[in-house]
Amino acid sequence: MFVALSRFTVANDKSDAVRTAFRNRPRLVDDAPGFLSMQVMCPIDGPNEVWLVTHWRDEQSYRTWHRSHDYHESHKGIPKGLKLVPGSANVRLFEVFAD
Repeated sequence: MFVALSRFTVANDKSDAVRTAFRNRPRLVDDAPGFLSMQVMCPIDGPNEVWLVTHWRDEQSYRTWHRSHDYHESHKGIPKGLKLVPGSANVRLFEVFAD
């Protein structure tokens, strides 16, 4: 299994809008080949920080999705005016070798 973990921190008063956008997401990734699951969460002590964890069958499935038209379409629901803390956005890629 392969995991992509994206993280960012909302700099302005849009955290609730970000949560709503994720709850109402178009679910385009759900039918992507190799996609297994997704969780979106925030730390209890950092409600403006968003962590997005996606699970994939393999790295190639993730990379194919990440280059796809549907990937770019899925980001059209980003709240207007959203600002992130500079330098807070990052993506980490993981190979899952035991569970």
